[in-house]
Parts: sequence; structure tokens; C-alpha cells
Amino acid sequence: MQRGLSTLQATVVAVAVMVFGTIAGLRPEVIVPALEVGAAAAFLFVACWRILLTLLSLRVASPSPTLPAARLPRYTVVAALHDEAEVVGQLIARLGRIDYPPDRLQGFLVLEAHDLETIAQARHAPRPPWLDILIAPAGLPQTKPRALNVALGHATGELLTVYDAEDDPDPGQLREAAARFAADRGGRLACLQAPLRIRRRFQCPEPSPFLDRQFALEYASLFETVLPGLARLGLPFPLGGTSNHFRVDVLRALGGWDAWNVTEDADLGFRLWRDGWRLGVLARPTWETPPGGLNAWLPQRARWLKGYMQTFGVHTRKPWRLGFRGAFALLMTVGAGLASAALHGPSLAWFAAALLVTAVAGLPPATSPMALGVLFFGAVSAWVSCGVGARRAGIRFSVADMIAAPAYWSLLSLAFVHAAWRLAREPFVWDKTRHRRDAPDMGSAGITPLRAYHAALDEDALPGLSAPHAAAPEHVA
Repeated sequence: MQRGLSTLQATVVAVAVMVFGTIAGLRPEVIVPALEVGAAAAFLFVACWRILLTLLSLRVASPSPTLPAARLPRYTVVAALHDEAEVVGQLIARLGRIDYPPDRLQGFLVLEAHDLETIAQARHAPRPPWLDILIAPAGLPQTKPRALNVALGHATGELLTVYDAEDDPDPGQLREAAARFAADRGGRLACLQAPLRIRRRFQCPEPSPFLDRQFALEYASLFETVLPGLARLGLPFPLGGTSNHFRVDVLRALGGWDAWNVTEDADLGFRLWRDGWRLGVLARPTWETPPGGLNAWLPQRARWLKGYMQTFGVHTRKPWRLGFRGAFALLMTVGAGLASAALHGPSLAWFAAALLVTAVAGLPPATSPMALGVLFFGAVSAWVSCGVGARRAGIRFSVADMIAAPAYWSLLSLAFVHAAWRLAREPFVWDKTRHRRDAPDMGSAGITPLRAYHAALDEDALPGLSAPHAAAPEHVA
């Protein structure tokens, strides 16, 4: 495992610093306008790219024909859990709702050997016969991807999907994925990503309506417009950490997940592309809950950004291995995500300071019309993406949400600084997000999943769960 910059990366950084320093020293009056024009061009390009992806996502692909039960492949369902005693029973009940022939299902709850409370709760909860408890052996790093690799060694399915502790997948998701893989004529489709949709936690000691709504809209933009647009273009993208559906033979050929990357999903999407495989998206969603208040949101987002930094660093060591299209997609997803997180806060502060000086001192703003226009167009492109994604996901998107969005975006800069510090000090430490149970009486809601999702975010209602099933045996890896 290589740490630090590669020779190529160090050379690029050194040359850029030297060129910038030389120009700044010889022609300081040139460097500022050049930087302003360059930054404006980059911002405009990213904004136009986002609009393009949104437009491409509007064309919904025709659904794949469903497969008869006799043709459905064997499927492995994996959930890696750590310190999830509170929600493991809820997850088991939700997995029990999966609409797939039980004799073609294999499932693992991968638990850590020292996590006795979660193990006890998992053993106590009634489980479907196909769902086993798999105890991961002690070892480092103690991360989700390492636990997934343990399960991969035991998988007997042709296809495999990953779920998280708080997930509530659409019962028909596996059938849709199986049909999509079967319809792949080229045989190069290796992974399908289901959309992740956010609904508010019913039981939350620290409710955060602002963060919850903005988090949901951010997910809607990503999973309902950006990823479908990239899939339409046949480009790779960073996978979500859950509801990925894989071909097991391909996953094994790649060596599984990178156990040391704290966003193993983002890394795996580009490793699949690097080896000549394609990625796609599904229509049937998985519902999740937002992390909660700032004390929960910040560590989670910092971990994601730290993993993005790891992923970007790994794949830019030898960017030619991705090819031009793959390297471009890496830059426009992972790279642009990091850059925007770093710049949102300072940009908002600069804009607010310019307005304050103008209002208080009565001085004309020094900010050029070009810079203001670029900022406005960038915000509009984000609002359009959020609006289209929110409509598809069944979320209200109001003017109040648009006005509040820049404040949420600026928080990403706080997470970016935290992520950079953690990358330098503790690069492989996994910041755990605590999950809480939903309301116990949610089974009486009696409403459809789409209506339930919309109501859960806006009116605090949640969809029902089915009755638990019989218990299954337990294995130790």
C-alpha cells in the first residue's frame, strides 16, 4: 500500500507551484485577472455539465422485462453492521420483505466479534431462513469494506447486493436488477446502483429540519439526476455506499473492496471502469434516514470527503489507466465534489462581505459582474438539479429550500477542513454514524411507499413493515 504522493503527482504539484510563483513574481498584475477568468471558466463548465446531466436524466429508460421465477439467478444479500444493536431487528424485518424466491436467496449480517450487543440482538430477532449471522474475525482495518470482503468469500450467489443498517429497500429491487443484468447484451454490465431516497427519522432526540431537508435534496440531485445522466453517457461514477448490485464473478476478479478506503464504494466504481466494466442505475429505490444534527452530520460528511480524497489520490497516480473518459468522469465527480466543498464556504463569505461593504460603506462592489454572474448561474444549475431530482423522488422543493441551500453548501467547507485534517492524522479511521429505529407502529400507516416517502419527509409518516420470519443458522468466518 503506497502512501503519499506518487512521482507523477509530486511533479505536477511542483511544476504548478513553480509556474504560479514565477508569473506572480514577474507579472503580479497579470496573475489576478488570469485566475479570475480561469476560475470563472471552470465554474461555468461545471454548471453547464450539471445542466446537461439533468437534461439527460429526464429521459427515462424503458423498464427491463421481469424474469420468470425459474430464470432468476441466485442472489447474495449482505449487510455489514457495527454497533447497530438498536436497528438490527428493524433491518432484519425489512430484508424479510424482499420479493425474491427464498430458495434463491443467501444473506449475511456481517458482525464484528467484539460487538456482543449487536450479535445478541441479531440472534434474538426472528430471521428469514436464508439470512445468516456471519462473525468477522478480529483484524485490521475495522472497516465496512473489510467486513464485506469477509462475506464475499462466503457468497454463493451469481449476483450480490449491499445494504446498510438503516436501509429500507424496495421489495422488488432484486428482481429489477436481475432482469437488467439478464438483458445486458454486451455482457459488460457489472454493477447497478439503486437510487437512495431520504425520509426523516421518526424518533430523533435532536431533530434538524434544516439539515434533514437539505440532505434529502442533495441525495435527490445526486441519485435522481447526476448518476442517471452519467449512466446515459456510459461514464463511470462513485457508487453509493449501499444498494449496489454486483456480478459476483467480476467483484471477485477485482479483489473485492479496498478495505483501507473509507469510501470504498466511490473507489470501486472507478476500479470497475478501469478494468473495462460498465455501471448502470435502477429505478426501484432504497429509503434511508438522514444522519440528524450537526454533531452526526459533520463526522459522516468528513468521512465521505476523506474517502473522496483517498479515491482521487489513488486514481490520479496513473490516470491513463482510466482512459480519457474515465479520467474526465473522475474529475467531474470526485474532483469537482472536493473542489466545491472546499470553495463553497469561502465563496459565500466573500459574497456576503462584498454585500456588507456595499450596504454599510456605500462603496460600489469591487466584485466584477462576470464573477457575480458565474456564482448565480452555478446556484441556478444546482437548484435545477435539486428541483428535478426532488420531483422524481416525491419531495417538495420550495423557494425557502433554495434560499437555505447556500448555507448548507457552506457547511461542506467545514467538513472539508475536518476531512483534510483527519486524512493527515487518521487516514483509515472509520467515523461511525449512529442509526436509530423508526417508529414501532409504522406498520399501521397503510399507505404506498411513494406516498409514505413524501409524507415522511414533510409530515412525519412512515411506511409499514411486514411480520418477522423464522430464524436462520449462524456462521463464523
